[in-house]
Amino acid sequence: MISFAMTDEQEAAREAVRGFAADAMRPVARAYDEASAIPDAFFARAWELGLTATQIPEAHGGYGAARSPVTNAIVLEELAHGDAALALAAVTPTLFAYAVADHGTDAQRAAYLPALCGERFQAASLAVNEPAPGFNPLAPRTTASRNGKGFVLSGTKCFVPLADRASRFLVVARHGDRLDAFIVPREAPGLGIAEPEKNLGLKALSTNTLTFDGVRVPEDDRLGGSRGADIARLLNHCRVGVAAVLNGVARAVLDYCVPYAKERVAFGEAIARKQSIAFRLAEMHIEIESMRWMVWKAASELELGADATRSAHLARSYAAEKALWIADNGVQVLGGHGFIREHPVEMWYRNARTLGVLEGIVSV
Repeated sequence: MISFAMTDEQEAAREAVRGFAADAMRPVARAYDEASAIPDAFFARAWELGLTATQIPEAHGGYGAARSPVTNAIVLEELAHGDAALALAAVTPTLFAYAVADHGTDAQRAAYLPALCGERFQAASLAVNEPAPGFNPLAPRTTASRNGKGFVLSGTKCFVPLADRASRFLVVARHGDRLDAFIVPREAPGLGIAEPEKNLGLKALSTNTLTFDGVRVPEDDRLGGSRGADIARLLNHCRVGVAAVLNGVARAVLDYCVPYAKERVAFGEAIARKQSIAFRLAEMHIEIESMRWMVWKAASELELGADATRSAHLARSYAAEKALWIADNGVQVLGGHGFIREHPVEMWYRNARTLGVLEGIVSV
C-alpha cells in the first residue's frame, strides 16, 4: 500500500520550521521587502536551525543525518509560507553544499564542506541564470575552455543569490559538448560582482550579476574532478526546490484569503458566502494540494536515485503556473485591498511571478 503520511522525523522538522517561519519570518517580511535588505541578525538566527549542517556527513563537519529531498521539500514549503525571499536567503548555502556533497570529489568535500558547518552563517552560492532571452539552463552561454591544466571561464550570470557576501560560487558553464560546474572564489582575478539587482519580487533577497572575464580555474576545482558532474540531476534538485517554495507561497495566499473572505462584509453578508468567491477559494485549495503531490513525487524519485527529470520539470512548470494563478486570485479576493501594501498578498504575487522565471535559486 502506498502511504502519503509523513514520518515522525518529517513531522518534527515541519513543526520546528513552521514555528520559525511564523515567529522569525512572517512578522519582518514586509519591512525587509521595503528595505530590500536582510539584517545579519536574521542570518544568524536561521543558521541555528542547521539547515545546511544537518545535510552534510559528519566526516566533513556536519551532523551526519541522511539527506532527504522529500523532507527538504517539506521544510522549504514551510519556510516559504513565512516568506519566500527569507526562505531562499536562509538556504542559499545549501545550493553549494548539496552540489559538492552529491557530485564533488573526496578532496572537494574535505576542502569546502566544513566551512559550511561552523557556528556562524557562511554564504556560498550557485550561478545558473543568465541575462538572455529564452535562457535554457541546459544550454548556457557561459563557457569553460581548456587552458593547460585548468580552465578559463567567460560569460555572465545573473540573479545569483547572496553574491554580495558569498565566499565561493559554483558556476555552471558549457564545456565543449557537455555541461560542467566550477568552484570559483569571490577574489578570483577576472570575476566581477555588480551592484545588487533591482527585482520585481523577492526584493529582500540580495542578488547580483557576475561577469567572468577569463577567470582561471584549476583542474581540482572542476566539480567532480576529471569525471565531471551530473549537472542535469543537480538542476532537477533545483527545480523541485523552486516548486516547493512556490507551494509555500500559494498556501500563504490561501491562508490569508480565507479568514479575510469570512470577515469582509459586502451587501449585507460575508463575501465568502458568495459563490464566485467560495468556488475560487476551493479551486485554490485543490491546486495547492495538487502542487504538493507533484513536488513530493519528484522529490521521492530524487531520494530513490531515479531519473526525476520528467517529474521535476512537471512539478516546477505546474507550480510556476498555478502559484501565480493563486496569487492573482488572492489579489482579486481582496479587491482594492489586494493592491495595498498594508496587506501582504501583493508581495506574494510579486514573489510568485519572480520565482516562476528562475532556475538554480534553491535546491532540495
